[in-house]
Amino acid sequence: MALAIDADLVPVDRLSRARKLHLLLFGLLIFVSLGSLTTGATGVALMDVLWKLLQGQELSQVERIVLFDIRIPRLAMGLMVGASLAVAGAVMQGLFRNPLADPGIVGVSAGAGLGAIMSIVLGGLLPLAILESVGRHLTPIAAFCGGWVTTILLYRVSTRHGRTSVATMLLAGIAIGALSGAATGVLTYIANDAQLRDMTFWGMGSLAGASWGKLAVAGPIMLISMGGVMFMGRGLNALALGEATAHHIGIEVQKLKNLAILAVAASVGAAVAVSGGIGFVGIVVPHLLRLGTGPDHRALLPNAALLGASLLVGADMIARVIIAPAELPIGIVMAILGAPVFLWILLRQRGVVDL
Repeated sequence: MALAIDADLVPVDRLSRARKLHLLLFGLLIFVSLGSLTTGATGVALMDVLWKLLQGQELSQVERIVLFDIRIPRLAMGLMVGASLAVAGAVMQGLFRNPLADPGIVGVSAGAGLGAIMSIVLGGLLPLAILESVGRHLTPIAAFCGGWVTTILLYRVSTRHGRTSVATMLLAGIAIGALSGAATGVLTYIANDAQLRDMTFWGMGSLAGASWGKLAVAGPIMLISMGGVMFMGRGLNALALGEATAHHIGIEVQKLKNLAILAVAASVGAAVAVSGGIGFVGIVVPHLLRLGTGPDHRALLPNAALLGASLLVGADMIARVIIAPAELPIGIVMAILGAPVFLWILLRQRGVVDL
């Protein structure tokens, strides 16, 4: 009887911890969001702006531009990109049943990067009418298309007789990532100095190009993808027991894999398109959360969205102030923060996980 009571108490305890962590992460998200709106090289203080608004005073042109055209779009983009990458990482780890899985492991990020680099190097060869119509959005559009083409190719290679092999997709993703790297090397070789500079900074990742226009295009894709993924928690939990077991308990395994792959491709493609290459969010955030609340994806996925958003916005704050008034690429900041944490996780679990 005592054993039965203890077994019943374990899920309740985990659920309670997950709820407490959810509230804590929500508070952290509010804190870093307010900090992001206050942080910058222009010296516009959020509290001063709010005080003026409460008193009905007119904001100066500089205050309006800095707050409503620069900081708020940048904050919104940081929240959505961070949440998308973290949730995508949690889904990929659940789908592959591998704690080292990452959105980049299936080649989606590499394909999006290749699309962006092609637009930088070869974009000038497009007809003038197309260049005038897309304007500054050419690189994000090309990155998103590159991610989707990669996803379609992966799906066609790894699916046979209506069944998708996760192992084949993993190997195909590695191969496509290598091919994308080779194509990127060729484009790098033929690029001029200005194009090389653009390629370098895009690859390092940044939220400096955030705008309401980019949010209007990429934001709905990321939000819809993340919203759909939140309903996959039970299926991913069952998939951890094996595909056969998941099928026997009523999970439509193939449908789950299809939806998960499409959602990850859409969210990661959109995130990479507007922010460039940003690593470690998708692999570190789910690991940290599992240490606190366990592997239950019903709690892991929403908490990953909160922590991923907070982590990226916090890294963006550091990127803006560490060498102010210049700005450090956020990809470098995430590598500095994420790599030691990832190594610590590996050292902590090396006795548990046999690699």
